[in-house]
Amino acid sequence: MKLAIIPARSGSKRIKNKNILDFFGKPLIYYALKAAKESKLFDEIHVSTDSEEIKNIVEKLGFEVNFLRDKKLADDYTGLFSVIKWVFEEYKERGKYFDEIFCIMPAAPLLNEADLINGHKKFKKFNSVHPLIVASPFSVPIEWAFYRDNDGILVPKDKISLQKRSQDIETTFYESGPFNIFSSRHLEDNEFFIKSKYISILMDKTRAIDIDNYEDLEYAKVLYLGNKQLKDN
Repeated sequence: MKLAIIPARSGSKRIKNKNILDFFGKPLIYYALKAAKESKLFDEIHVSTDSEEIKNIVEKLGFEVNFLRDKKLADDYTGLFSVIKWVFEEYKERGKYFDEIFCIMPAAPLLNEADLINGHKKFKKFNSVHPLIVASPFSVPIEWAFYRDNDGILVPKDKISLQKRSQDIETTFYESGPFNIFSSRHLEDNEFFIKSKYISILMDKTRAIDIDNYEDLEYAKVLYLGNKQLKDN
């Protein structure tokens, strides 16, 4: 049994009503729902929201919201993992137990069903032992990082590493979204984050974008139009 959780609380701070803003004629969350549905992977697709407005929009798009999120888990301080675990446990109490749980971000309009399918194949290849994350390489070595003080003065994080050539530095990666995969035993083990390694699939940063601010939004629009033009041609 596979569950897709799309976390979409109200009260987004950087972009008001981000998850349901218009993105080329559709609410932004529509694209995550579409990718999940067209992957045909899931026994249940659940939008985790505390908002009646978001619930109504999701239902108009043809998806059920079986229960609203506890308001205590919809503030600015609750981590995403706590929400995923709560939804998993809530379904268990309702008699539905899921072996594999995807968390799909609601503001990732460039995600498609093939990404989810390929991620699942990789997850199963490793027997679901570790969680799976989507990763992208840093554009420049993290060893070249600077701190910036209140006066705008940049201070090297590591003066020695700053002198290294890029070809002498091992490539590093960051979790770029737009989805993760967990097994039920990950969610039932409170310490798995401490002891776990992660399976990864690589996704180009031009497609792995997860909109968090207006700069991300404008970048996503350009990428979306560019991809659409390539398909049309």
